Amino acid sequence: MLSGGGIRAMTFHLGVMRALASAGCLESVSRISSVSGGSLITGLVLHRSGMAWPTSERFLEQIYPALRDELTSRSLQWDALRELSSLSNLRFLLSRSNLLAAALRRRWGIENRLSDLPATPDWSINGTNAENGRRFRFKRADLGDYLTGYAAAGNFPLASAMAVSAAFPGGFGPLRLRADKFRWKRRANWSGPAHETVDSQPGSVIHLYDGGVYDNLGLEPFFDAGSGEPKEPNGHFILVSDAGRPLDMGFSKYSLNPFRIKRVADIMSDQSHALRVRSFHHYLSKSANRGAMIYIGSPTSADSADEEEANFVARFPTSLIKLTAADFDRIAIHGERLTRLL
Repeated sequence: MLSGGGIRAMTFHLGVMRALASAGCLESVSRISSVSGGSLITGLVLHRSGMAWPTSERFLEQIYPALRDELTSRSLQWDALRELSSLSNLRFLLSRSNLLAAALRRRWGIENRLSDLPATPDWSINGTNAENGRRFRFKRADLGDYLTGYAAAGNFPLASAMAVSAAFPGGFGPLRLRADKFRWKRRANWSGPAHETVDSQPGSVIHLYDGGVYDNLGLEPFFDAGSGEPKEPNGHFILVSDAGRPLDMGFSKYSLNPFRIKRVADIMSDQSHALRVRSFHHYLSKSANRGAMIYIGSPTSADSADEEEANFVARFPTSLIKLTAADFDRIAIHGERLTRLL
């Protein structure tokens, strides 16, 4: 699982992948669940690898260096704003994920469709449906959630799915999806296998936010937090890369400060995240071979310098700005070192 966290998460996850590739383990990845920055970096890796999951050797020699160059020379955030230069895109001023999707297509060259994704690894791109509050996911074959129903992915743009997953409220988001353009099907009841067609009203729109609004770890596709067990027990090793920013301490907002609401929302999100983490740690405590969690805020040793480095990396801003080469290396190397400790 690759968590959200903007450019910080994208870079941290690259460091985790680099450690896995150095150990020759990328070929063993069979399933991926991603949120926000995790979705963006997975899409960029696949794009750079010709829509095939790279071998460990190719990742180390070609993919990692190329993405380091791109993320330190270009800004996804600025490229999205540049799309406003087209008058036809002004309608997306308040739903800026559409702008990010346009930038990924036009400026980053991601013109592929969901159907172009490789069969392996099986990739779940996670968003949040603002209409019903459920996880809305995109996969190679279909898209949807259990209340809306599921529709064939067809020619749905990969760039749009990646942008949805990065649509954090207050930053990019939401992405507007015309529901009436799809034929939705869902189970007639929870226990029955039969499906019924769900009709959408003409002109109806689904507003999709960042998957981190619902689950910033991307755990839900593979792990049932209620039962504390995998949804498909098969002996697979579950690796979670958590690049979420820790909650800041203190509350200095004056009484009329509108950011008081954001603080309350951050607290709720932090508690939701903590509950999922505790459930997964309980699962891991039963056997060391079940999986692992790599947390960005963990130091690589008890040395005070390493603790300061972990604090810097974990609290790096959640945005899609261009990184300096020094900041990129600090974040990526921290992810790589933590992964090597497993």
